[in-house]
Amino acid sequence: MIAIGGVIGAGLFVGSSAGIAAAGPAILLSYALVGAMVVLVMRMLGEMAAAQPTSGSFSAYADRALGRWAGFSIGWLYWFFWVVVLAVEATAGAQILEGWIPAVPQWGWALIVMVVLTATNLASVASYGEFEFWFAGIKVVAIAGFVVIGLLAVFGVLPGSDNPGAGFAHLTDTGGFFPKGPGAILTGILMVVFSFMGSEIVTLAAGESADPQRAVSKATNSVIWRIAVFYLGSIFVVLTLLPWNDASITKDGSYVASLNSIGIPHAGQVMNVIVLTAVLSCLNSGLYTASRMAFSLGRRGDAPAAFARTNGRGVPQAAILSSVLFGFVAVFFNYKWPDTVFAFLLNSSGAVALFVWLVICFTQLRMRGIILREAPEKLVVRMWLFPYLTWATIAMISFVLVYMLTDDAGREQVLLSLLVAALVVAIALAREAVHRRRDGGAKGAAGVSAAGGAGSGEPAPGQVGTARSAGPEDRVST
Repeated sequence: MIAIGGVIGAGLFVGSSAGIAAAGPAILLSYALVGAMVVLVMRMLGEMAAAQPTSGSFSAYADRALGRWAGFSIGWLYWFFWVVVLAVEATAGAQILEGWIPAVPQWGWALIVMVVLTATNLASVASYGEFEFWFAGIKVVAIAGFVVIGLLAVFGVLPGSDNPGAGFAHLTDTGGFFPKGPGAILTGILMVVFSFMGSEIVTLAAGESADPQRAVSKATNSVIWRIAVFYLGSIFVVLTLLPWNDASITKDGSYVASLNSIGIPHAGQVMNVIVLTAVLSCLNSGLYTASRMAFSLGRRGDAPAAFARTNGRGVPQAAILSSVLFGFVAVFFNYKWPDTVFAFLLNSSGAVALFVWLVICFTQLRMRGIILREAPEKLVVRMWLFPYLTWATIAMISFVLVYMLTDDAGREQVLLSLLVAALVVAIALAREAVHRRRDGGAKGAAGVSAAGGAGSGEPAPGQVGTARSAGPEDRVST
C-alpha cells in the first residue's frame, strides 16, 4: 500500500488543473512521458534495492558506487527536500481544516497535524505503516471510484448523471488535441513532473520489511499500472467529461469540476476530504523518509552519531525529532516570511527530485557491475535493455533540467537548487579531503577496500543482513 499510495500525492489533485489549462488534452502526453521516466528510474532503483535493501536506499548506493561525497550530497539534499515538503503539506492541510473549523487558527492546525504525525512516527515503524496503509487505501479507493464512475458518465450509461456523455469528443472538439501547439507538451512536463516525487519511498521502507527483496520486486513491477491507472486514467476521465478550457476546471479544480458535471452532491467537500488525506499521507511519508535518510547518514558517519541510534522500539528518535524541528522552523518561515525566506527554501529544493533521479541512473550504471561481481544471485530485478535505457533516461532528465532554464519559474528553481547542491557537494568534498589527510592516503585506501565501499557504513550487496561494528543491522526495527 505504501508503494501504491506513494505515486498519489496532493499535487495530482491540486495541480492538474494548471497543467490542463497550459497544454489542453495534450497534457496526457506530458503525464505519459514523465510517467515513463519514473517507471525507468524505479526499475533501476528496484534493481539495487532488491539486491541490497537499506534505509539509505539510493544515498547508500551512491556512496558505494560513486564515492562517499555522492552519498553524502544526495542524502542531505533529499532530507532537505522532504523537510521543506513537511512545511508545505502542513500548511495545505491547515488551510482545509481551518475552512471546516475556523475557530482554530491556521497555524494551530499546522501544529496539531505535525504533532500527531510526529507521535505516530515516534511510536514505532508499525504505526507509520498502519497510518500510511489507511491513507493510501482512501486515496486508491477514491481514484479508482472516480475513474469507474467517470467512464460510465463519459459513455452516458451512469444512472442519474447530469453529464451528457460525449464519449471521446472533448479530446478534440475544442481546438484539437494540441490546442496550444505540440510545444505545450514540454510546458506540461514542467508542471506535472514534481507530482510524481515519492515513488522511491517504498525502497527506503523495504529495509524495515520482513521480506524486502520480495516487497521491492513486487512494488517495482507494479509501478507501470499504478501510474497508468491513477495518473493517466484519472486525467483522461477529466478531459473526456469536460472541454479542456471549461472555466470550472480552473475555478473549482479539475476533479471537483468533473464531479460537479456528473451531478455528485457536495463534490467540493468530498474532494477536500480526499486532498486532506493525500496531504496527511505526504506528511506522514515525508517525515518517515527524512528521518530514515538521516538515520542512514548517521550510520555512515555523515551525520551526528545520535541519528544512527534507535530506542527500545527500534525507532531512530533523534533522526525523527531533528527532521520535525526543521519542519517546524520551515512552517514558521512560511507564516512569517512566505515571500522571502520560505520562497527561497521552496525554490532551492524544487529541482532536487530531478537530481535524485539523475544520481539513481548514474549509480545503477556502476552498481550493476558490483552486484554481478559480488552477489549475482541477488540480481532478481533487472533494468530493461541495460545500459541503453539507463543512458536514455539520463538524457531525458537532463533535457527536462535544461528546458526548465527557459521557463521563468523553472529557471529560478534549477539555479537555486544547483546553488544549494554545489554548497552541499563542496562540504562533502572538503570533509573527504580532511578525512584523507587525517587517516593518510594508504591507510584510507585500505580502509575503504575493507569496508566494502568508500568508507560506507552500509553493507555491500553480498553482505546484507550481516553484523557490522557500527551497531545493529540497518533495518531500523523488526
